[in-house]
Amino acid sequence: MTFSIHGLAVARGIAIGRAVLVASSRVDVAHYFIQPDQVISEIRRLRKARDDVVDELQRLQKDLPKDAPHELAALLDVHLMLLQDEELTSGVVHWIRDRCYNAEWALTSQLEIIVRQFEEMEDPYLRERKADMEQVGERVLHCLKGTGALVVQPKRPQRPQQELQLGDTDVPLVLVAHDLSPADMLQFKQSVFTGFVTDVGGKTSHTAIVARSLDIPAVVGARTASQLVKQDDWVIIDGDAGVVIVDPSPIILSEYSFKQRQAQLEREGLARLRHTPAVTLDGEKIELLANIEMPEDAASALAAGAVGVGLFRSEFLFMGRQGNLPDEAEQYQAYRLAVEGMKGLPVTIRTIDVGADKPLDEARHDAAHLNPALGLRAIRWSLADPSMFLTQLRAILRSAAHGQVNLLIPMLSHASEIRQTLLLIEQARHELDRKGLVHGPVRLGAMIEIPAAALSLRLFLKHFDFLSIGTNDLIQYTLAIDRADESVAHLYDPLHPAVLRLVADTIAACKAQGKGVSVCGEMAGDVGMTRLLLGLGLRSFSMHPSQVLAVKQRILLSNTEKLRLWADQVLDSDDPAELMQR
Repeated sequence: MTFSIHGLAVARGIAIGRAVLVASSRVDVAHYFIQPDQVISEIRRLRKARDDVVDELQRLQKDLPKDAPHELAALLDVHLMLLQDEELTSGVVHWIRDRCYNAEWALTSQLEIIVRQFEEMEDPYLRERKADMEQVGERVLHCLKGTGALVVQPKRPQRPQQELQLGDTDVPLVLVAHDLSPADMLQFKQSVFTGFVTDVGGKTSHTAIVARSLDIPAVVGARTASQLVKQDDWVIIDGDAGVVIVDPSPIILSEYSFKQRQAQLEREGLARLRHTPAVTLDGEKIELLANIEMPEDAASALAAGAVGVGLFRSEFLFMGRQGNLPDEAEQYQAYRLAVEGMKGLPVTIRTIDVGADKPLDEARHDAAHLNPALGLRAIRWSLADPSMFLTQLRAILRSAAHGQVNLLIPMLSHASEIRQTLLLIEQARHELDRKGLVHGPVRLGAMIEIPAAALSLRLFLKHFDFLSIGTNDLIQYTLAIDRADESVAHLYDPLHPAVLRLVADTIAACKAQGKGVSVCGEMAGDVGMTRLLLGLGLRSFSMHPSQVLAVKQRILLSNTEKLRLWADQVLDSDDPAELMQR
C-alpha cells in the first residue's frame, strides 16, 4: 500500500529506487559492494563466522556449572536454534549473491527483516525473542570483524542497464538510515546511492550540507522513516517537497519519472551558463565561489564555473580515522592537490572545525555534553591542542607556495583567541623557515558566525584581510537553536530580523574599510535569498558547486540598484518573509 512520510527538504531533485536500510547496531558495520567473483568467498566467510559462534555457544553449554540456572541453558538453546535457522542463513546468502552486499551488510539487512517479523507476532513471548535475534546477529558481526581486513569497494558492480519498472531487481538504490555522520556521507560520495532519507537532522545539519554537495535528493528529519520503510521497498524521494513516497503505484512512479526527466532538462539548460560571467543587469560583477570537502572536489568546482574555492572544509580530512589524525605531509599533499586542481584560482582553506555535529572519532564524548554546539569546537579545539594546530598551519602555509591560498579561522569571538591564533601562525612560519621548507604568503580571514563576532567588527577588521559570514552557525547562535535538531527545525529562520541585521552590518562594515566579505553558509546557495543578499551589498557568494549555476541565473536577471531600496525595506520590516514574496 502506498504511503508517504514527511520530513525536511534539504537537497533538491527526485530519486527513485529500492530502499537500502542501514540498521542501527551497537557494532560498527561496513557497507560496501563486492564483485561477482567474490560472492563465493564472501558466503564462505559468513558461514565460517556463523559456525564459529555456534562452536562458541556449544562450548559455553558444555562448560555450564551444574548449579547454573535452567533459564541460562534454555537461552543458549534458543540462540543456537536462531543461528541455525535456515531463513536467516538463506536470506543473508540472498543479499550476498543477488545484491553483491558484503557479508556484514547482508547480515544486518536480513536481521532487519526477521526482527520486524518478531515485532508483528501476537504472542508476547515470541515478540521478546527479537532481542535474542539481535544478540545473535551481533555475535556473528563481531566474529566477522575479526576475520581479516576488509577493503571498501563503494562502487556497485557493472551490470546491464534495464528500463526502470516496478518489477526490476537491478535498479537505483536509495539509502534510509536513522542518522548519517559527515564521515558516513563522505564514504557514500562515490557510491551508487541516488538519494537518502534520515530520521533526524535539520536543514543545515552537516549531513544535509554534504548531501547538497553530493547533489543528490535528500530528506532529513523524517522521524520514523527507518522503521516504516522496509528493506528493498520501492521509494521515491521528493527532495523539493521533503516527501518520501513508499511503495508507489505505477501511476505515481510514472509521474515522478516524468518530473525527473524535466529536472534533468533544466539542469542541461543551466549548464549553458557555465562560461557566462556573473554580472548583474546594471553591470555589477559578482564573485561565485565553491565550497568543497575534499581535494578532488576542485574538479566539480571548475565544472560548475566557480571562480575559486571560498571554503575548503579541512575537517573532512580528519574524520573516520579512528583517532589517527593526518600528519603534516598528508595534509600538505591534500591542500596542494586542491590548490593545483583550481588551476591558479584562489582557494580558501578553513582550519579544522570539529565538535557538535562534526565529531572526530576520538571526540565522540562530546555527545555526553549538555550543549556540544557551545563546547570545545572549531578554533577552541585547535587552541586547546597547539601541536595539532601548528601541524595544520604549516601544511596550509606550504600549500600556499603552489597558488593563491587564503587562511580562514572559524568561530573566533575573543580578542585573546585572535592574538593566540596570530602568534601560532607566525610560529608555524618560523618553524618552516628553520626547516628550510618553502611556504607562501596567505591572506588571513575570520569567520563571522557568533553574534559576539558580528558585534565586534572593528576588532576583526583590524587583524584580518577579509571576513566570511557563516550563516548556518550565525543563525543557530543568534536564535539559540540546535540546527541539527529536527524538533526545533521550524524555528530556524534565516529571515529573522536579528539575523539579517547582523549580516547587513557585517557587509557594510567590510565595504566601508575596503575589506573583502563573502557569505559561505547555506544562505549563499539559496536562490530564494540571492536578490536580498545582492541588495544588502554582497558581491561574493560561496556555495556548493551544484548550486552555482542556479544562483548565477538569478544574478544575471537582477538589478542591484533596484534591489538595494527593496532590501532596505526588508531589513526594516518586522516580518521580512512577507516582503520576500513581492
